[in-house]
Amino acid sequence: MKAVVDKSLCVACGACADTCPWVFRMGADGLAEAYRGFGRTELDAAEDAAQDCPVGAITLSRSSS
Repeated sequence: MKAVVDKSLCVACGACADTCPWVFRMGADGLAEAYRGFGRTELDAAEDAAQDCPVGAITLSRSSS
């Protein structure tokens, strides 16, 4: 599965990286980024991160590419 952060919406709050650090991190530009795909074991945390994003910048998909 895959996560994408829309950097044009990101406000750099860091909530996603705090909630799901094995998928999200804060990039060199200070904005969040999804740096790796994830499997079923990380799905709940990735969904929580997407739902908790205050600006809706995170989307999740089942595609691994």
